Amino acid sequence: MRSKMQQAGLLFTGLCAGVLISLNFSANADKSPLSPLPVEELRNLADVFNAIKQGYVEPVDDKKLITHAISGMLSNLDPHSAYLDAEAFKELQVGTQGEFGGLGIEVGSEDGVVKVISPIEDTPAFRAGVKAGDLIIKLDETSVKGMALNDAVKRMRGKPKTSIVLTIVRKGEAKPLVVTLVREVIKVQSVKSKLVEQGYGYVRVVQFQEQTAASLVQHLEKLVKQGALRGLVLDLRNDPGGLLHGAVGVSAAFLPPQALVVSTDGRAEDSKRKYLATPEDYLRGSREDFIKSVPASIKTVPMVVLVNGGSASASEIVAGALQDHKRAVVMGTQSFGKGSVQTILPLNSNAAIKLTTARYFTPNGRSIQAKGIVPDILVEETQGGASRERLREADLDRHLGNGKEPEVVKAVEPAPRKEAAPKGKEKDKSRDEAEDVKPPFEIAGKDDYQLAQAVNLLKGLQILQNNAK
Repeated sequence: MRSKMQQAGLLFTGLCAGVLISLNFSANADKSPLSPLPVEELRNLADVFNAIKQGYVEPVDDKKLITHAISGMLSNLDPHSAYLDAEAFKELQVGTQGEFGGLGIEVGSEDGVVKVISPIEDTPAFRAGVKAGDLIIKLDETSVKGMALNDAVKRMRGKPKTSIVLTIVRKGEAKPLVVTLVREVIKVQSVKSKLVEQGYGYVRVVQFQEQTAASLVQHLEKLVKQGALRGLVLDLRNDPGGLLHGAVGVSAAFLPPQALVVSTDGRAEDSKRKYLATPEDYLRGSREDFIKSVPASIKTVPMVVLVNGGSASASEIVAGALQDHKRAVVMGTQSFGKGSVQTILPLNSNAAIKLTTARYFTPNGRSIQAKGIVPDILVEETQGGASRERLREADLDRHLGNGKEPEVVKAVEPAPRKEAAPKGKEKDKSRDEAEDVKPPFEIAGKDDYQLAQAVNLLKGLQILQNNAK
């Protein structure tokens, strides 16, 4: 029996070695020389594979075991590297077009459970009051402890009009919150705009998609047609990011041609790149250059960029570029700090891997990874000076280091104890459990303190500009 296992192990080791050689060769063609294969570690992998095949209590499919091995390799690198099976890969491609089915939340993994990075505006999760930093511990009656993140995402997605119950742990709450959400076809309108008041425009980028930069230009044209702008607010709060070329295109709308927007640096030569405000870096294919349609006044109008702890990735690229070029004043609270680049590498089985391949840097060479964009003017979410505590990249398990600055280990403070309610005043448990979660405040609504302060700043800048003439 043991000799058969050893023979099978040697065969599996040879198979693994062959696969790794072919993958390594294709990945490294015309790059660095091949490194020696870790034969001893491959033997250990083969021994575990065969121990499971021979002795596990139930039969396990070979494909399932290998898929889990690949998934484990990637998920243990950092929070953003992952294995995408054929279904997940297809959903990713659809999602970048701005339409997909589900609940509307960006999630990551933390201590074996699902952690909310940011709810997407105008989606079931956002309307129900799900917040960044919430820990999802159960999906319906199934615990997510130890569940692969992709599997959890699959469970949350589904046919529109079907429901799912999320059990959420939130810092400061004495007991888990339970909320029932009804899935929808999520159609994210990536750009919104309005006149806050005459002469002061407001543009919000919700998420960076394929058509975001072109849509932004249309909104800017519409605002200018309503009268000359004396100030403009670009709102990137709670924007989880998206496509890199979308971020370059949005930046190019406000920056001079050829201006450096962002650079990337990784181990492979093709990960060392500079992205400029040029059509080659923000257009896909041979489409018309929409940046040519940007009204000339947009290049010089006083600007404020709003960010907060939900501003991540592509939104941080834009904020960092406009800040470094002194094109805009960045206001709000420190951003999320996702300064890494993920490359999608398709596999032969219609699946793919999402692999972190580089860090990105602002025009002045700042690494945003695990740090974020620090605003020029700190403005909390409320007039009283309080912003709700948010999850950031540096809080995630296995997060990638900054690459330039030493890691700062943060002390974890215990959640404040909640006093028990007096007898006779306990919450009525017969109420709908969804009432446990309060809806968020309306961004750009009448109670938006940060937006009001941004407009006040623009009015002050306008006065200074007029006096200087």
